[in-house]
Parts: sequence; C-alpha cells; structure tokens
Amino acid sequence: MAMLIIGLVIFLVPHSLSILAPQWKREKSQSLGSIFKAVYAIVSLIGLVLIVYGYSLTRINPVFIWNPPPIMSLISALLLLVAMVLLVAAYVPRNRLKSAVGHPMLVATKVWGFAHLLSNGRLGDMVLFATLMLWAVLLYTTLKRQDRLLSETTPGDSLKAERNETALVPTVITVVLGLGLWAFFAMWLHVRLIGVAPFGA
Repeated sequence: MAMLIIGLVIFLVPHSLSILAPQWKREKSQSLGSIFKAVYAIVSLIGLVLIVYGYSLTRINPVFIWNPPPIMSLISALLLLVAMVLLVAAYVPRNRLKSAVGHPMLVATKVWGFAHLLSNGRLGDMVLFATLMLWAVLLYTTLKRQDRLLSETTPGDSLKAERNETALVPTVITVVLGLGLWAFFAMWLHVRLIGVAPFGA
C-alpha cells in the first residue's frame, strides 16, 4: 500500500500545480520552457510506474472492505462508456461535448474513478480510484473558476464565435471513437493489462 501511495503523491503533485501554485507553474513554464516540460514528464512517469507497481502489490494480499453486488459491474461498464467518450472529446477538435462540459479529460477521470469504486471493494482499489477522482474534482473546480474569470475579461463576441466553431460532425466522430475505444478496452485490452475481464470470462 505504501508504494501505491508514494506513486500517487509523486504523480499527482506536478499535476496539481494549477491548484497548489498556479503562478509558480506559469513562471517556471515560461522561463524554463522545454526543460520544465521534460522534468514534469519524467516525474509523472516515475509516479505512474510506482502507481502501477504499488497497485499490483495490493492485489496479492487484498483487503476487502465490501463485496459489490453484480449489478454494480453493469453500472460501472455504462459509466466507463461515458468516460471513454469524454476522454476522446478532449482530443477531437471542435466537438460540442468539449465545449459543453469544459475540460472533458478531468470529467472522464471523475467518471472513471467513480465507476471503479462502484465495482471494486478492495482497499487498494478505493485508495487508487478515490484519490484520482478527488484530484480530478479539485482540479476541475479550479480550472472552471479560472475559465469564469477569463470569460469576464473576454469580449462577448469572441466567446460567441468560439462556441459557434463547434460542429456536429466532430461530435459524432467523438462519440463513435469513444464507443470503439470502450469496446476495445472492455472486450480485449482490460483483461490483458489488468487481468480482469469486465464482463466475465
């Protein structure tokens, strides 16, 4: 469990600079440029490796907090479908989902974490998914507050033009790709990466 917690701290601290020290992050990013990005990426990668390793250790001798009923697996799968669509929305330009929710990657992380909490009753699962979900909630709240402040200083015509740039076709592409990614993970990749088949053997 200690390794998992250490990994979460190492991974989330740099990803929380927008909450903890936004001004410092902006200054260092501007002054150091690619060096800052490289250090950021290396630290994040180390944290991610420790998370994966630490989480695998918690599954060797798991501590069960509760036993989720079978229906939770179905609910979790449906929520993860939403999460996958939102994940894709973070990368497809001009889709309406991104414009509607703002920061879809973080919303996807919140939904992803909550979905896994519903269908997993081990202590290691709760530590991992609850921590990432809480981080996503805090960062999303912070960024949305910054967005509101920016909108107060941005001319209305500019905001209207930005909203009008969204289109139906990129939105449809986003949903289709999200469905495909969800099916790929659920039917093939998840069991090979995690060792658990979402819909059973």
